[in-house]
Amino acid sequence: MIVKLVEVFLTNQPSQESKTGYSLKEVFINPKHVTFLREDDLYQAKLSAGLLPENLDKRQRFTRIHLERGEIVVVGDPSTIKEKLNIDNRTLLKG
Repeated sequence: MIVKLVEVFLTNQPSQESKTGYSLKEVFINPKHVTFLREDDLYQAKLSAGLLPENLDKRQRFTRIHLERGEIVVVGDPSTIKEKLNIDNRTLLKG
């Protein structure tokens, strides 16, 4: 099962959405490759400072997803992302 999430990423090029160079895009994740999830307070601080795309709600939270090869930051709190990925604690511990 592949799950669609929304990634926040640095483009290095300002756009109409964000004059700072951060953008949003859909990303598809295979839950089998997730090793752990963690709330990302840095992106919440960037949002509060107005550095992320303007169309994000100021109350939004972010999750850093660590994959077998790399990591990404997605929109949503860790509990919601865990639920969307249909991951239980035992699955994460096996990784």
